[in-house]
Amino acid sequence: MNTKSGNLTIGAMICYDREFPESARILMLKGAEIILAPNACPMEINRISQLRARAYENMLGIATCNYPFGKPDCNGHSTAFDGIAYNDANGSRDTLIIEAGEREGIYITDFPIDELRKYRQNEVHGNAYRRPEKYGMLICESISEPFIRKDRRK
Repeated sequence: MNTKSGNLTIGAMICYDREFPESARILMLKGAEIILAPNACPMEINRISQLRARAYENMLGIATCNYPFGKPDCNGHSTAFDGIAYNDANGSRDTLIIEAGEREGIYITDFPIDELRKYRQNEVHGNAYRRPEKYGMLICESISEPFIRKDRRK
Protein backbone atom coordinates (compact mmCIF):
# COMPACT_ATOMS: atom_id res chain seq x y z
CA MET A 1 0.00 0.00 0.00
CA ASN A 2 1.35 3.39 -0.96
CA THR A 3 0.81 6.00 1.77
CA LYS A 4 1.94 9.60 2.16
CA SER A 5 4.61 8.28 4.55
CA GLY A 6 5.84 5.64 2.09
CA ASN A 7 5.06 2.05 1.19
CA LEU A 8 3.40 -0.21 3.74
CA THR A 9 2.70 -3.92 3.30
CA ILE A 10 -0.78 -4.90 4.49
CA GLY A 11 -2.19 -8.41 4.91
CA ALA A 12 -5.77 -9.44 5.61
CA MET A 13 -7.41 -12.36 7.35
CA ILE A 14 -10.93 -13.09 8.53
CA CYS A 15 -11.85 -13.67 12.17
CA TYR A 16 -11.71 -17.48 11.88
CA ASP A 17 -8.12 -17.21 10.62
CA ARG A 18 -7.24 -15.76 14.04
CA GLU A 19 -7.82 -19.22 15.52
CA PHE A 20 -4.73 -20.61 13.79
CA PRO A 21 -1.21 -19.17 14.15
CA GLU A 22 -0.28 -20.23 10.62
CA SER A 23 -2.54 -17.60 9.01
CA ALA A 24 -0.67 -14.66 10.51
CA ARG A 25 2.67 -16.42 10.03
CA ILE A 26 2.09 -16.84 6.30
CA LEU A 27 1.14 -13.16 5.97
CA MET A 28 4.31 -12.18 7.86
CA LEU A 29 6.41 -14.43 5.59
CA LYS A 30 4.83 -12.68 2.58
CA GLY A 31 5.99 -9.34 3.98
CA ALA A 32 2.97 -8.04 5.90
CA GLU A 33 3.77 -5.30 8.38
CA ILE A 34 0.15 -4.85 9.47
CA ILE A 35 -2.72 -7.35 9.30
CA LEU A 36 -6.33 -6.18 9.07
CA ALA A 37 -8.89 -8.62 10.44
CA PRO A 38 -12.65 -7.98 10.32
CA ASN A 39 -14.43 -9.86 13.10
CA ALA A 40 -17.95 -11.09 13.90
CA CYS A 41 -17.93 -12.80 17.28
CA PRO A 42 -17.67 -11.91 20.96
CA MET A 43 -14.25 -10.47 21.67
CA GLU A 44 -13.30 -11.74 25.08
CA ILE A 45 -9.99 -12.25 26.86
CA ASN A 46 -8.98 -15.37 24.93
CA ARG A 47 -9.76 -14.07 21.45
CA ILE A 48 -8.09 -10.76 22.22
CA SER A 49 -5.10 -12.74 23.53
CA GLN A 50 -4.90 -14.62 20.21
CA LEU A 51 -4.49 -11.33 18.37
CA ARG A 52 -1.94 -10.10 20.89
CA ALA A 53 0.01 -13.35 20.39
CA ARG A 54 -0.12 -13.13 16.58
CA ALA A 55 1.28 -9.58 16.73
CA TYR A 56 3.96 -10.60 19.24
CA GLU A 57 5.18 -13.77 17.54
CA ASN A 58 5.27 -12.21 14.06
CA MET A 59 6.45 -8.74 15.07
CA LEU A 60 3.70 -6.99 13.12
CA GLY A 61 0.70 -4.81 13.75
CA ILE A 62 -2.79 -6.31 13.84
CA ALA A 63 -6.01 -4.31 13.75
CA THR A 64 -9.40 -5.94 14.11
CA CYS A 65 -12.82 -4.39 13.63
CA ASN A 66 -15.75 -6.09 15.34
CA TYR A 67 -19.48 -5.47 15.23
CA PRO A 68 -20.78 -3.54 18.27
CA PHE A 69 -22.76 -4.97 21.16
CA GLY A 70 -26.32 -5.64 20.08
CA LYS A 71 -25.45 -7.30 16.80
CA PRO A 72 -25.98 -11.07 16.98
CA ASP A 73 -23.19 -12.71 18.96
CA CYS A 74 -20.95 -9.60 18.94
CA ASN A 75 -19.77 -7.17 21.61
CA GLY A 76 -17.46 -4.56 20.06
CA HIS A 77 -13.98 -4.44 21.56
CA SER A 78 -12.16 -3.85 18.28
CA THR A 79 -8.43 -3.77 18.96
CA ALA A 80 -5.06 -2.85 17.49
CA PHE A 81 -1.69 -4.26 18.54
CA ASP A 82 1.61 -2.79 17.34
CA GLY A 83 3.74 -5.95 17.67
CA ILE A 84 6.55 -4.23 19.61
CA ALA A 85 6.82 -6.34 22.75
CA TYR A 86 10.07 -4.92 24.12
CA ASN A 87 11.73 -1.53 24.17
CA ASP A 88 14.96 -0.18 25.56
CA ALA A 89 13.32 2.13 28.09
CA ASN A 90 11.00 -0.27 29.93
CA GLY A 91 11.79 -3.79 28.76
CA SER A 92 8.60 -5.80 28.26
CA ARG A 93 5.48 -3.87 27.26
CA ASP A 94 1.90 -4.56 26.16
CA THR A 95 1.50 -4.38 22.38
CA LEU A 96 -2.11 -3.12 22.71
CA ILE A 97 -2.39 0.39 21.28
CA ILE A 98 -6.18 0.71 21.29
CA GLU A 99 -9.24 -1.21 22.45
CA ALA A 100 -12.66 0.14 21.59
CA GLY A 101 -15.65 -0.24 23.84
CA GLU A 102 -18.90 -2.01 23.02
CA ARG A 103 -20.52 0.84 21.07
CA GLU A 104 -20.32 1.54 17.38
CA GLY A 105 -17.85 4.28 16.51
CA ILE A 106 -14.79 5.35 14.62
CA TYR A 107 -11.56 4.67 16.45
CA ILE A 108 -8.26 5.99 15.15
CA THR A 109 -4.78 4.95 16.19
CA ASP A 110 -1.28 5.33 14.82
CA PHE A 111 0.95 2.34 14.18
CA PRO A 112 4.58 3.27 14.89
CA ILE A 113 5.82 1.90 11.56
CA ASP A 114 9.39 3.22 11.78
CA GLU A 115 9.79 1.79 15.29
CA LEU A 116 8.23 -1.51 14.18
CA ARG A 117 10.62 -1.79 11.24
CA LYS A 118 13.62 -1.12 13.49
CA TYR A 119 12.30 -3.63 16.03
CA ARG A 120 11.89 -6.28 13.32
CA GLN A 121 15.56 -5.83 12.34
CA ASN A 122 16.79 -6.62 15.85
CA GLU A 123 14.46 -8.99 17.71
CA VAL A 124 14.37 -12.79 17.56
CA HIS A 125 10.73 -13.40 16.68
CA GLY A 126 9.30 -13.31 13.17
CA ASN A 127 11.48 -15.00 10.59
CA ALA A 128 15.09 -14.44 11.70
CA TYR A 129 15.63 -17.63 13.70
CA ARG A 130 12.86 -19.94 12.44
CA ARG A 131 13.82 -23.54 11.73
CA PRO A 132 11.35 -24.64 9.02
CA GLU A 133 13.35 -27.81 8.39
CA LYS A 134 12.15 -28.96 11.84
CA TYR A 135 8.44 -28.32 11.17
CA GLY A 136 7.52 -31.31 9.00
CA MET A 137 4.64 -32.22 11.31
CA LEU A 138 3.00 -28.88 10.55
CA ILE A 139 2.25 -29.94 6.99
CA CYS A 140 1.11 -33.47 7.89
CA GLU A 141 -2.56 -33.84 6.96
CA SER A 142 -3.40 -36.67 9.37
CA ILE A 143 -5.65 -35.91 12.33
CA SER A 144 -5.65 -38.10 15.41
CA GLU A 145 -7.59 -38.31 18.66
CA PRO A 146 -8.70 -36.24 20.45
CA PHE A 147 -9.08 -33.91 17.43
CA ILE A 148 -11.16 -36.06 15.08
CA ARG A 149 -14.46 -34.32 14.25
CA LYS A 150 -17.35 -35.71 12.20
CA ASP A 151 -18.19 -32.21 10.95
CA ARG A 152 -14.63 -31.38 9.78
CA ARG A 153 -14.53 -29.18 6.68
CA LYS A 154 -11.94 -29.56 3.98
